[in-house]
Amino acid sequence: MFSKDKVDYGSRVLLDAIEIEERHKRLLDVGCGYGTLGISLKKEYPWLDVEMIDVNERAIHLTNESIKYNKLTNIKAYKSFAYENVDGLFDVIISNPPIRAGKKVVFEILDKAYQYLNNNGFLMIVIQKKQGAPSAKKEMEKVFGNCEIVKKDKGYYILKSLKKAL
Repeated sequence: MFSKDKVDYGSRVLLDAIEIEERHKRLLDVGCGYGTLGISLKKEYPWLDVEMIDVNERAIHLTNESIKYNKLTNIKAYKSFAYENVDGLFDVIISNPPIRAGKKVVFEILDKAYQYLNNNGFLMIVIQKKQGAPSAKKEMEKVFGNCEIVKKDKGYYILKSLKKAL
């Protein structure tokens, strides 16, 4: 498991940077690992319906155990490679993308997020500059027509793209 002993610094930076409004009802955590982001955001914003996905079965098992431990409702974790098992639209998609899986997988997560977002929903990711933040920003700009650098902290970039209503 990635960062199994503590919350990794990048996830902490993302959690500190994200702001979710009450009009946002559904959140998807792509590549959830053991559930740090999705579970933390559910606890902070209890009105959210949260779905968390990961390709790793052990990650999903640990996430589900953490959901039970925290006695949370309207939250679930299930196995999915990128969006293959995801249904419906979301107001917020977050990811600490699996950089080790390669650029192709990371860009698939970024590119397909657009079709899983409601109008005025947003994608927010954390990525290190040295692991491809500039190219991820360009890709998000290409797909969404916009990408904001919300925060920079010790080489970590928080990038956000909005799906604008047409």
